[in-house]
Amino acid sequence: MQLSARLARCATWLDTLGLLALAGVLWFAFAWQLLLHELPCPLCLLQRVAFAMAGIGLLLNLRSGVRPLHYGVVILSSLAGLVASARQVLLHIAPGDPGYGSPFMGLHFYTWAVVAFFVLLVYCGVMLLADRVDERPQSRGLGLLVRIAALAFLSILLVNVVGTTLECGFGPCPDNPTAYPWLRWL
Repeated sequence: MQLSARLARCATWLDTLGLLALAGVLWFAFAWQLLLHELPCPLCLLQRVAFAMAGIGLLLNLRSGVRPLHYGVVILSSLAGLVASARQVLLHIAPGDPGYGSPFMGLHFYTWAVVAFFVLLVYCGVMLLADRVDERPQSRGLGLLVRIAALAFLSILLVNVVGTTLECGFGPCPDNPTAYPWLRWL
């Protein structure tokens, strides 16, 4: 087996695991939101959008072959998410500030998001340094694990669109949301 074929197969596995991890992050955040009744703030929603866009870049790699352009989507999305999450960290860095939402394993979600976006940036940098491109530009058949990852990812995107619409409606989201305005009848 050629080295480039091994790298392409390795990239497929790593991109699949990355997509599963992003889907897991989004599912976990949404479950936390429902179970603890902690609605995401506008900066939290921006971070979710950045995770979603990074996942789309990885999904493009899995569906259409590995391309630097797809990693570029992940990099730009991760940079945007890093800015949003770092902004939120800086908003709550003052001594005595309890932060926004409940912490998970000692850190708030926006702090974990800084770490996750940084890891995504490092991953894409390493993959681009490997300097390999999948020579097959046509669509590829998706394996079972890739299909599961894609389904988990796309389903949480749909769930987040519905949840955000219920929280914000079609206007701006409240700075400190406490209820779903469209579900007042519940």
